[in-house]
Amino acid sequence: MKLSEILGADRVLSGPSVTSKKKALEELSALLAKGASGLASADVFNSLTGREKLGSTGLGHGVAIPHGRMAGVDTSVGAFMRLKHAVDYDAHDGNPVDLVFGLLVPQAATEAHLKHLAAIAEMFSDEAFCAKLRAAPDDRALYSLLSGYTAS
Repeated sequence: MKLSEILGADRVLSGPSVTSKKKALEELSALLAKGASGLASADVFNSLTGREKLGSTGLGHGVAIPHGRMAGVDTSVGAFMRLKHAVDYDAHDGNPVDLVFGLLVPQAATEAHLKHLAAIAEMFSDEAFCAKLRAAPDDRALYSLLSGYTAS
């Protein structure tokens, strides 16, 4: 899977200054809503926070992959933020999060959802790749790194 299939350059953001997990999810919801016509960022936020109530999507090592299923979404939609300052995210390792990849999938897309999540988790388990993301100078460089990554 190539991330460019689900991620547009307009949904990659470097340096938003948020102070909490909630604010990060609000910012991410606005980015994700850009990728699916007719979606309100408030509805996306409700989907993401509903999933967070089941358990944190913070993977550890400064990475989180908030995700949710939504009616009205025809295909998987991704968005990425590199936060200016890491925030407490209730991650399993207790570390704050600065790399956030959001994923929305259609309501019934169980298999596709799991495949995308697995591929994204694999990408973010690569410490060298995460270091490149943290060192990228701007949105364009981040998008170039992300869209060029091919997951199995």
